[in-house]
Amino acid sequence: MSAAYEPSLSSSTRRFSMSSSFGRLSLAPAGDSAINSQPSIDFGFENLQRNMSRLKPMVKAFVKHGSEEMLKRRLKHEAHVAQLQGEIQTKRQNIDLVKSKIANQQENLDKEEAERRGLEASIKSLETQRDTHLATRARLQKQMAQTEAEIAKRLAAQRKYAEECEAQSRFNVPELDFWVSSLCLRIEGAGHRERLKFVYTHIDERDWDREAWFEFDTTSHDYDVKHCKPKLERAKVERVLERVNETRQLVVLLKGMRELFVEVMRS
Repeated sequence: MSAAYEPSLSSSTRRFSMSSSFGRLSLAPAGDSAINSQPSIDFGFENLQRNMSRLKPMVKAFVKHGSEEMLKRRLKHEAHVAQLQGEIQTKRQNIDLVKSKIANQQENLDKEEAERRGLEASIKSLETQRDTHLATRARLQKQMAQTEAEIAKRLAAQRKYAEECEAQSRFNVPELDFWVSSLCLRIEGAGHRERLKFVYTHIDERDWDREAWFEFDTTSHDYDVKHCKPKLERAKVERVLERVNETRQLVVLLKGMRELFVEVMRS
């Protein structure tokens, strides 16, 4: 920037003006009046005015240049501030974008964690079901083995019983006919494939035609009496059945039941 004001020039000018003024001072004669006796002073207003006229354009130029410089600086500062504000806004937008991405990522992580926990719970439930099924399978296999063993045992017992019945039947037919006639009884069907009905007569001395009967069940290995008329004490019938099951002889049953019926008739 060019200098708008020159101090050296102004000082010399002031010194010149003051010397010129003092050089033009004159003293009047002592005999004049008081007014005429005062000194005549030249302040150099014309020189000062000329100097001010020369200085004024320089001041204006300095002020203009300073204003322009300040305006440039202010505009530059405002542009810099605007740039910084733009960068701040951009960074804020970037921060918001990053926060949004972080939130979405966290949400996805939470969903994945929930899915993972759900899968783990499902796997645990399936493992529990598998263990339960394996335990049930083992228990059923054990029960099947026990059932098969029981079936085999019963089949063997039935085969043995059938063999015994077949062997005994060859010898019991004449004996059975003898006891049928001796004990005054007849054998009838009881309406069931595995049951026989034995009917006695001549057990009541007051009425020889009065009948007493019982149904004999051969379904299981142990013999049993299901129904009887007249009614007998179950404990006494059980004692007769115990002897029959021990001996496996039909005559024990026929004689024992007849004795019970005779006892009831007499009482």
